[in-house]
Amino acid sequence: MGPHPAVAAIRLAVRRVLHDVLVDSPAASAPAQPSPASPAQAPAPRGSTPRESRPLVLAACSGGADSMALASALAFEAPRLGLRAGGVTVDHGLQPGSDLRAAEVAERMRELGLAPVESIAVSVGRDGGPEAAARDARYAALDSAAERHAAAAVLLGHTRDDQAETVLLGLARGSGTRSLSGMARVSGTGGRYRRPFLQLDRHTVRQACLVQALPVWDDPHNVDPAYTRSRVRHEALPVLEKALGKGVVEALARTAQLSRDDADALDAWAVRAEAEVLRTAPAPAPGAGSGGAEAVELDTVGLHGLPPAVRRRVLRRAAIAAGAPAGSLFARHIEEVDRLITGWRGQRAINLPGRVEVRREGGRLVIRQG
Repeated sequence: MGPHPAVAAIRLAVRRVLHDVLVDSPAASAPAQPSPASPAQAPAPRGSTPRESRPLVLAACSGGADSMALASALAFEAPRLGLRAGGVTVDHGLQPGSDLRAAEVAERMRELGLAPVESIAVSVGRDGGPEAAARDARYAALDSAAERHAAAAVLLGHTRDDQAETVLLGLARGSGTRSLSGMARVSGTGGRYRRPFLQLDRHTVRQACLVQALPVWDDPHNVDPAYTRSRVRHEALPVLEKALGKGVVEALARTAQLSRDDADALDAWAVRAEAEVLRTAPAPAPGAGSGGAEAVELDTVGLHGLPPAVRRRVLRRAAIAAGAPAGSLFARHIEEVDRLITGWRGQRAINLPGRVEVRREGGRLVIRQG
């Protein structure tokens, strides 16, 4: 008799991602090097790979149902594919006793057979609000752990329900197609982060924990109405499902994938268009400060002929290249710059975050830091 359907579903999802990691990991395709046998250790089977040289995959685990299900599936599947499996938990320090809870989560991962396992304490700042600050601190810790252990990938337990919430938040902010595309299945530097559960609902992963008797911890922040995502989860989505019927979560997740496909196509178009409208910037005058980034010059006639969605992507890329921080550059900034192309009336220069100035000079749009 096979495993419970929920357990089979999470294992299959993780197995598929691990296959991708094997294909992408240089260590996986390297020829195996035989290790010397000690008197108490038999020689490794011919063609086998020593454990320490196998690619390592880490599970990011908070102790909640989603991440505990992820950790258990990784512990089961990784050895069967010749991979090492480890785990990382992050202590945000936002609740009393969080250090003890992180230690408990780390011990649970060790009991599942994960190694190495690490608990990392972080200091959460205030930039962008509490949720964004916690997320930034968490990913910085996961990046650090991945680099320290030379991990081939870090698995995250985001589900289809999390994806639906992300799309709804992006819709409410009016942030455009890229925001509506939600979380990518693969993201981060070199494709470091993988999300196996984006096609699974939260009920399935919780059921998998239940039938395996995995202890889980429900973060009180997940039901605290002070947090935007909590309100979306417990107030907005239930209202939508009551008004529109079941299937809202699935529809929002499907919207994410369709939006991601559209955004990827438009981004690729923008890269090609940028090469056609980009002008070479003149060297700065002697003694003139440039703020560390070179000026970017674009041809206004060429820009005007582009579809708005492509033109705004070109303008955003140019602003970032000139020194504007991507995280502080919003749609309203790009709309103002766009009016220098589509509604030129001799208006003044536009000031963007990062001390970047955008000015129209005849047939050129000049973007520079200064």
